[in-house]
Amino acid sequence: MPDKKHLVVLSGSGISAESGLATFRDSGGLWEGYDIYKVATPEAWNSDPELVLDFYNMRRSQLQEVEPNAAHVGLAELETHFDVSVVTQNVDDLHERAGSSTVCHLHGELIKARSVLNESHVYNIGYKPIALGDKADDGGQLRPHIVWFGEMVPMLEEAAAIVSKADILVVVGTSLVVYPAASLVNYSPSHSKKYIIDPSMPELYSYDGWNHIKEPATTGIKKLEEELKENYV
Repeated sequence: MPDKKHLVVLSGSGISAESGLATFRDSGGLWEGYDIYKVATPEAWNSDPELVLDFYNMRRSQLQEVEPNAAHVGLAELETHFDVSVVTQNVDDLHERAGSSTVCHLHGELIKARSVLNESHVYNIGYKPIALGDKADDGGQLRPHIVWFGEMVPMLEEAAAIVSKADILVVVGTSLVVYPAASLVNYSPSHSKKYIIDPSMPELYSYDGWNHIKEPATTGIKKLEEELKENYV
């Protein structure tokens, strides 16, 4: 039996929006009424850590109430026929809950916390809130394990390495206009087959070699599954 093709998925907030999770870029920089720069930057943490914790506690609570949608599930099901790696800009756990086994989170994970003293001291907290005074084993205050605006993206190098080995590259739920994540498509091999799933006309579509599935994530992944199985299985 031939080796499975390596299918790499770059996913963004659009895929989780169909599960009911809010995206801030569609609302003028506001996220559920919060100014994003007052809750998602190092400066915000330094000036009002309690507000930041409240914001992420709310998001964690919301996450517990939603379920993976057909797009998440469809990507997980593709593991039957392909070696699937998901590189996501999302901080939710919906890919994992749908059954995806290899997920690289570029911007951190809501269900984890880490010490302010050592970013490698990371803890799985599930959907529990973090309060001021909650400490890591090293005595540092726990903060959300999230890459805030203005912080380095530590998983970027690993993500680039994953994309560089793609036989098939799929972009779904993201316009890929935000750097450094947008640069990842440049690491894909010249031979890779490229798809973008987007109901509008994405910027990437003007690039040579992209196949555009003009659908939302849920119906778009279904169409992608059909095409990939027809051509590669």
